[in-house]
Amino acid sequence: QVQLVESGGGLVQAGGSLRLSCAASGRTFSSLSVAWFRQAPGKEREFVSRISWSGSTTRYYYADSVKGRFTISRDNAKNTVYLQMNSLQPEDTAVYYCAAGGWGMVASEYNYWGQGTQVTVSS
Repeated sequence: QVQLVESGGGLVQAGGSLRLSCAASGRTFSSLSVAWFRQAPGKEREFVSRISWSGSTTRYYYADSVKGRFTISRDNAKNTVYLQMNSLQPEDTAVYYCAAGGWGMVASEYNYWGQGTQVTVSS
């Protein structure tokens, strides 16, 4: 079993930055891939980014809408995955969720979810 806790959300002006954190307990990240999804009001939950690793190889995946602006990273010693978000735009406003136990870009593939953290970008 894995428990995920997100933090780092908030209100920021367009062009600003935030760093989200996803801390895991109950099981380490060492054998999981971790993804970030987001859900805006009235919209479906959408894939944002994913990090996966096997041995010394780490792979990074990004939605086209955030490529070049967002960076996903991990700190296994802290059992934490980060999402650095730069050049934020109002359309990035959403609740951001951390997910684990899956390997794709579809929310239903993931078994473990955090409670979400709100990101609001003002214009």
